[in-house]
Amino acid sequence: MASSHSQLSLSVLCLHPIFFFFYLFFTLFLASFPHPVASQCKNQPIIFNFGDSNSDTGGLTSGLGFPVNLPNGRSFFHRSTGRLSDGRLLIDFLCQSLNASFLSPYLDSLSGSNFTNGANFAVVGSSTLPKFVPFSLYIQVMQFLHFKARSLELVNTGSRNLINDEGFRNALYIIDIGQNDIADSFAKNLSYVQVTKRVPSIITEINNAVKALYNQGGRKFWIHNTGPLGCLPQKLWLVEKKDLDPHGCLLSYNSAAQLFNEALRHLCIQLRSELAGATIVYVDIYAVKYELIANSKKYGFSSPLMACCGSGGPPYNYNIRVTCGQPGYQVCNEGSRFVSWDGIHYTEAANTIVASKVLSTAYSTPRTTFDFFCHG
Repeated sequence: MASSHSQLSLSVLCLHPIFFFFYLFFTLFLASFPHPVASQCKNQPIIFNFGDSNSDTGGLTSGLGFPVNLPNGRSFFHRSTGRLSDGRLLIDFLCQSLNASFLSPYLDSLSGSNFTNGANFAVVGSSTLPKFVPFSLYIQVMQFLHFKARSLELVNTGSRNLINDEGFRNALYIIDIGQNDIADSFAKNLSYVQVTKRVPSIITEINNAVKALYNQGGRKFWIHNTGPLGCLPQKLWLVEKKDLDPHGCLLSYNSAAQLFNEALRHLCIQLRSELAGATIVYVDIYAVKYELIANSKKYGFSSPLMACCGSGGPPYNYNIRVTCGQPGYQVCNEGSRFVSWDGIHYTEAANTIVASKVLSTAYSTPRTTFDFFCHG
């Protein structure tokens, strides 16, 4: 019996030649992406993620009851899951590369998860500062400490199907935060110099978080830098006097993001020398996303600086008064090739490419496969 893929191929051959051409182009297009080898995990992969909306899998909705409605989630999930995208996020693709379940939000009491594969502490809008405001990175780490203490307490009283001490030691700890610290500083009308002066304080909070997790036995860290903020349709719409680079992105925003990223890279170098036995992987998300925008046509995307879901039409299709899902919004057709979903977050199509590049190891220092933490 022919496979479904073979049946699809045969059916396409029977179509008009122009459809076959597009089918062939799309197949070759997908084949051009680097495909990571199959996961080499020998132990069950356990992941704890700390971050903001770029990796929030429903924390805002479960934590604050804040509604995230359709068309969010219309692709893949076909319902809203609390993710700010039409489908899967980078963290979802990373989990899938391990054949692991998606991470459930720590505060979701109705997810049905027993958190045996870890937990997601990321929440939309989170930053490192101020540190005592939910759900800052400091608060997320505090939530993890409670989660771990309670899990080990239950394990010691005979409960099964919970993460034990060995599981916490072997887990991967992902940190993907900092975008809101930079963006919110600009939103407060701080000058470029004032924004960049805040970078050391942001780095200090990330340093403290990594060391707190290390002191709890964590030894495997995966740290993302922040993407090109100046290429987000929201920022481009908000800023009146635009200092644009050749690809139409805001120079000052991207420059501040790069300065933060360089400081984060140096922190990772420092932590490798300070934390004995720790593996700390620095992932250049900025380079991945900027290359996607700069060469959008190569990847089949049109209007890389325009939101799929928003209002106002070209050039950005963004209006802070009528955002995606609010009355009056407009959304592109399913299957449309847009980089930006809602002016801030990426579409599943874009996240697919970002994930492929991240998994290729070409943007990681040291060049480490994502499944390194579950080999042993």
